[in-house]
Amino acid sequence: MTTLFISDLHLSEHRPELTSAFLRFLRTTATQADALYILGDLFEFWIGDDEASPLQRQIEQALQALHQQGIALFYLHGNRDFMVGKTFARHAGLTLLPPIQVITLAGRRCLLLHGDELCLLDQAYQRYRRITSWRWLQWLFLRLPLSRRLKIAAKIRRGSKQGKQAKPAAWMDVVDHEVERLMRQHGAVWMIHGHTHKPARHALGFQMPDLAGSTHNACRFVLGDWEHVFTYLSVEGDNARLLTDPVTPSVA
Repeated sequence: MTTLFISDLHLSEHRPELTSAFLRFLRTTATQADALYILGDLFEFWIGDDEASPLQRQIEQALQALHQQGIALFYLHGNRDFMVGKTFARHAGLTLLPPIQVITLAGRRCLLLHGDELCLLDQAYQRYRRITSWRWLQWLFLRLPLSRRLKIAAKIRRGSKQGKQAKPAAWMDVVDHEVERLMRQHGAVWMIHGHTHKPARHALGFQMPDLAGSTHNACRFVLGDWEHVFTYLSVEGDNARLLTDPVTPSVA
């Protein structure tokens, strides 16, 4: 059984090459898997299922086509697309997951999350994250006219870009003790997340038991973004590999 994990594509109308790369991935690599997990920020921004832009429709149809081939599709919200709703998920054949999800891989508990909740040094962002998670605020936002939501989204994107440039690099990365706390809380041997755009496999300095009681070195897999190359994690049995491909394939 092969399980694939991706995150942080940040698809938008302004980067058609990213959309092409993702569609190619769905038509080729993903068809060989049993399940595909999207761990947030598939889209650069999401202002509601009712936007129904050509990009959204294109991605929805491509995911549904993969779902129709029998591949299980799962979606965990990111910090850019946390309002992807049930309507889009139903049309795309996606199962929506909670912010923190535990699954079993190769007899091990594996903790899935987007990853922004691990960046505790950025206290201003954590406050923003808590506020935008309020259901009543999301309810109000989704009832604004579409044109107004588009303007708000553009303003937030500009502010986010400027804010990142002014923050220390350490604030943009995870806090190790929070990683360990969550893994111990959920009994996880592996953690898989995105958000930081720093693809890597980290061997952690503690051990966790699998479902049979055998202990293993804890491990954290970080997925990359799709800026120039796209990164995906492929897990088949005990074999977990971080793989990359160019967004724009070379022409022979």
